[in-house]
Amino acid sequence: MENISRRTAIKTALVGGAALAVSGLDAANPAKKKKVETKEPLKGNIRHSVSKWCFGDYPLDEFCGICKNIGIESIELLDPKDWPVVQQHGLTVAMCQGAGLGIDRGFNDPKLHDELVASYEQVIPLVAEAGLTNLICFSGKRNGLTDLQGWENCEKGLKRLMPLAEKHNVVLTMELLNSVGHKDYQCDHTVWGVELCRRVGSPNFKLLYDIYHMQIMEGNIIENIQKYHEYFSHIHTGGNPGRAEIDETQELYYPAIMKAIVETGYKGFVGQEFVPRQQDKIASLEKCIRICDV
Repeated sequence: MENISRRTAIKTALVGGAALAVSGLDAANPAKKKKVETKEPLKGNIRHSVSKWCFGDYPLDEFCGICKNIGIESIELLDPKDWPVVQQHGLTVAMCQGAGLGIDRGFNDPKLHDELVASYEQVIPLVAEAGLTNLICFSGKRNGLTDLQGWENCEKGLKRLMPLAEKHNVVLTMELLNSVGHKDYQCDHTVWGVELCRRVGSPNFKLLYDIYHMQIMEGNIIENIQKYHEYFSHIHTGGNPGRAEIDETQELYYPAIMKAIVETGYKGFVGQEFVPRQQDKIASLEKCIRICDV
């Protein structure tokens, strides 16, 4: 009775009289199994994913089973060697990684273009062979560049990869990150990323809209989703402040954000990228999935 849920308590109150009436029958048949209440299925309006790095203590194979039981369709930000493990469980990898030189060294540095292009040329076909779509990339640190210089440099490097990406139907996806925690990162505002998308001019280059990061940098989350959703191939969640659970402990109201996403007609995944503070990490993950299940 200590852990009785609100739903169970209400149900018990409503059927209390009936329960008393049949208690004698239960006593006469002690072997009779009690009916286990099944979880309400997810609505399906949001395609749910989760970043594995936030739950690093769990072996990937075990984590796949946990996620599938919750109703999550994807485990993301995994290298090529891990993709088959996820797919063996009937799940997908909504955002792949495995190419590039990290967050700080990206396409805004022309000196890195040859190395970056070579790396992505190796991984793009692997993404396609696995039947996956999105592959993450980064702008890199600003290092004194103006916005214009950053746009021009990124455009030159990324356009070298667009024919291959288009051939394999792979979407290179640049993540929008805050430049406070990721100090000096250049692609740190939605409008900056959108302008780069316009300059690259390919449906195979889009943005990863990270709600946590953009709340730090600019706020106005719902309006920016409504305005720029066509440039997003993926969305991340996270509670602010602190990247913890997306529940009542933080400053954003995620049900309203999710409803705004659904109303745009967005068909990509929403990836949970919060770091659990609660002791039961899996209960925390399921709770946050349910919060987003509008």
